Amino acid sequence: MNIRETELPGIGKKFELITKNNDKVVIVIHDDGRREVYHFDDDDHEESISSVTFNDLESRQIAGILGGMAYKPKALENIEMAFNDLIIEWYKVERDSKAANHTIGDMDIRNNYKVNVIAIMKKGADKMLSPGPETLVEAGDTLVISGERQHLKKIILEQLTKSTGGDT
Repeated sequence: MNIRETELPGIGKKFELITKNNDKVVIVIHDDGRREVYHFDDDDHEESISSVTFNDLESRQIAGILGGMAYKPKALENIEMAFNDLIIEWYKVERDSKAANHTIGDMDIRNNYKVNVIAIMKKGADKMLSPGPETLVEAGDTLVISGERQHLKKIILEQLTKSTGGDT
């Protein structure tokens, strides 16, 4: 994650974050304790698509939630044992990944990676349950995939993350 910090004289500080998935979030911390959080369009990092304002107490409560103070996720090993080594993962397809603009059938995901696509969350909150081989995968889609850890790692590395321009 890339974070840029800027002083805002007479206002406070601005933190601009670009995540690994190229999501842009801006947090403005006002000298009076207010926090404003802005989320930007995936395709236009200059266009804010949502914002929320928190007071100081609300901000600290949210920080605790995000930091894992309110809920600590179960250890992945325990989850794997409960499902007999089956893992379910949500993964956002990165811009410029090999999977972008290909169908599930084109990639032959089940045969090549021993992974099943359970659902796809499309941009705009549309969801497709049990998508078929003709379903188009696009950058920004969130795939709900299931399989064993090593198989999930392989498809994420080879198909869903940004292509480095090396192997094809």
